[in-house]
Amino acid sequence: MNWENQNKDPWGNKNDAPDFDELMKKFSSILGGKKSSSNGSGDSGNGGGFKFPSSRIFIYALFGFSIVYATQCIYQLDASERAVILRLGKFYEEQEEGLNFRLAGIDDRYIENVSLTRRYTQTNSMLTKDENIVDVTVSAQYRIANLKDFVLNVKDPEGSLRNAIESALRHVVGDNTLDQTLTVGRENIAQEVQTRLQSYLDIYQTGLIVQQVNIEKTDPPAAVKNAFDDVVAAREDKERLQNEAERYALSIVPEARGQAQARIRGAEAYKEEVVAKAEGEVERFNQLLEEYTKAPEVTRDRLYLDALQSVLSNSTKIMVDVEGGNNLLYLPLDKIMEENKKKGDDDE
Repeated sequence: MNWENQNKDPWGNKNDAPDFDELMKKFSSILGGKKSSSNGSGDSGNGGGFKFPSSRIFIYALFGFSIVYATQCIYQLDASERAVILRLGKFYEEQEEGLNFRLAGIDDRYIENVSLTRRYTQTNSMLTKDENIVDVTVSAQYRIANLKDFVLNVKDPEGSLRNAIESALRHVVGDNTLDQTLTVGRENIAQEVQTRLQSYLDIYQTGLIVQQVNIEKTDPPAAVKNAFDDVVAAREDKERLQNEAERYALSIVPEARGQAQARIRGAEAYKEEVVAKAEGEVERFNQLLEEYTKAPEVTRDRLYLDALQSVLSNSTKIMVDVEGGNNLLYLPLDKIMEENKKKGDDDE
């Protein structure tokens, strides 16, 4: 399509935008003029000012380099990432998530994930308070709390963490006995190690924060492990026997208390029975005394007969002394009763 006016666009608007080729020519003429003026009049035979045939390529190369350089300067950080910028070796700023800018080749950039929880585990032989050796496996969970301190203050923050863990662990285990370290004191040891470890990291300004410390395993040295296993087995037997004794005590004590209460109640009943019987005998004696005062002879004969009846009713053999003679009359009442009983059974 041909346009009547080359200075207008298809919609009739005036096109004032500069032509890129024209700009390149002007830039080349400027460079050529400067070059010819510097060379003097000796180059007038070339038919005008000196021109660089590669000026357009240079401009293109410069433009491309600018684009590549800009891509190296602009970068993006995720929500969990932070970056520290060092400009000419000195701290410049700390950048957060989103698009960020730096001068490539001039600024040094250190990017770290500050929300990531990291874990470190190590095993060391420790000396306890009672001069025993124990192998302790400890694990620490930590993250970066201050990226600037993490990058600038310590050359190897994680190496400092390892050394601080070992130092804190040796200090705490050295204040505990072997039994505490291997059994009941492990939780307290972990808490004390975490507190001391965090204080060390704060003194060194490592920028790390300890989230949790765990004592994963505590074992005696391999040379004495068999003997220690025997000690543990003996301790377990001791606890088992103690538990059995406690269970037996819980079962026997209530039973003994029940028997004691039963005997106490029996003794109280016997006491009441004896007292009542004695009071009855006293009342009976008083009644007899009253009757005796009224008729002494009759009462005395009656008491005598009652006594004989009580004695003879409980005896199976009777010896009768005949007055004025030397013969004794023996009545085997038990034999007589047995024969009478047999006769009665035969008659039936």
